[in-house]
Amino acid sequence: MSVLLSSFTENKPRRSLAASLIATAVVIALLYYGREFFITLFTAITISFLLDPFVGLFTRLRLPRAVASFLVCSIALLLLYLMGLGLFTQVAGLMEDLPSYGQRINQLADQVAVRLETAEKNTYQIFVPRRIREQQSQSQPLEPQPAQAKPKRRSAEPPMPVAAPPVVQEVRIRSDRSPFWDYLYARWESVYHTLLMASFIPFLVYFMLSWRDHLRRNYLHLFQGPGRHAAGRSWQGVADMARAYVIGNFVLGTLLTLASGIFFWSINLPYFLLVAPLSGFLSLVPYVGLPLAILPPFLAALPMHDKMGHYIFIAAVVGFFHLLALNLLYPKLVGSRVHLNPMAVTVALMFWGSLWGAIGLVFAIPITAGIKAVIDNVPSLQPYGKLLGD
Repeated sequence: MSVLLSSFTENKPRRSLAASLIATAVVIALLYYGREFFITLFTAITISFLLDPFVGLFTRLRLPRAVASFLVCSIALLLLYLMGLGLFTQVAGLMEDLPSYGQRINQLADQVAVRLETAEKNTYQIFVPRRIREQQSQSQPLEPQPAQAKPKRRSAEPPMPVAAPPVVQEVRIRSDRSPFWDYLYARWESVYHTLLMASFIPFLVYFMLSWRDHLRRNYLHLFQGPGRHAAGRSWQGVADMARAYVIGNFVLGTLLTLASGIFFWSINLPYFLLVAPLSGFLSLVPYVGLPLAILPPFLAALPMHDKMGHYIFIAAVVGFFHLLALNLLYPKLVGSRVHLNPMAVTVALMFWGSLWGAIGLVFAIPITAGIKAVIDNVPSLQPYGKLLGD
């Protein structure tokens, strides 16, 4: 009997480790195959954290929370509609100018090919001696001359006329759709699912804002004793971190958008109303934010600038905005709430980027910081929080 008990106690850690590995694999599989659902849910949570301070402002004016949430959501949708209308006009004009952009890109590609060919010839002439080049040119065989055709004898009977084949006119059907609409048409199923899930976001945001106190109260009832206090601290820690991260990045992206927009407008960059938000918010992507922020103004400047000095000037100003924002403003607005070391940030970006693609890079840091905020309030898991922390 004692032998059976000892073997059971020895196998218990192995079983717990196997169960943890299986549970982890199941969670990762759910996150991957249900990425549309989870991305929609996390997007709604992020927007609700962003709008919650405005709801609190209306509730201080003695408005019910449901009415305040409805007003804030309506104002947010109106602003989103106006922004989308302005961006749509920019995108429509960009679609009309796509042929000019294509011609400019082809010209640049031809120039690069000519320069590479010239560099190859110069390198060949420098490193290969003249004597060897002359020997190679003399050793090349001459092309054989075509043999002259012998005149044919005239036959007594004239040749029969050969009927010409019927001329078949090739009819080409010209598509009036732009490449953008062709892309959407080819991927209509994925676009349909994306739009379907996006349609749930306003409703989720409204219910999260209006039912926040109810959800928190019932969430705490799931725990008893000391666990309830830990759950309350975890809820508050995740809320504070997410709110600081979302609002801080939004404010920082807005400031970068305004500064970039003024600069792009001053140099007469086309479609600056579209390029400035892209450059400003792409600058916030960790590690690769600077090249991503430089790419939109570079593409917009292709038809109007030929000299390399213009692109160097644009890259220098955008890089100055990027470094100024991330070194001076980011630590004050965002960094003090995240508390993640660079190694944890890098691994999180790799993990969530491989699961959800580009949108995973956006949610990698807040999700990891939220997990750390929960771990820090559970005594048995606090060593893992120290491993992730700074």
